[in-house]
Amino acid sequence: MAVVPKQYKLQIKPKNIPTSDDKIIIEHFGLVSDKNKEISIAEMTAPAGWSEPYQIPNFDEYTLVISGKKQVIVNNKKIILKKGQSIKVFKNSRVQYSNPFNEPCKYVSICTPAFSIQNVNREL
Repeated sequence: MAVVPKQYKLQIKPKNIPTSDDKIIIEHFGLVSDKNKEISIAEMTAPAGWSEPYQIPNFDEYTLVISGKKQVIVNNKKIILKKGQSIKVFKNSRVQYSNPFNEPCKYVSICTPAFSIQNVNREL
């Protein structure tokens, strides 16, 4: 009898990842949710006024804005993403993500390989 390879994986229980800055992270695939090292896919909500430190991650990161706006500074170039816009930030780029605006920003983040605190390389 031939072995049939897996054809799909339905995620019905994504993991809520606690944060200390009121940002909401719900990981569908990645190290926390299903031990996937190759990719992480998460839905995020960044509250108004949120920001994180600059970082030089060892992964490519894609961002797709669902609602609101998100500021991305890549190698000193400021980019404002609006609803329906997306960006790919290549690994080893110095980047800062923030939401300096007056409304929350909902977006999808995809990292390849998967996001981990060990490979994000945040500046202190």
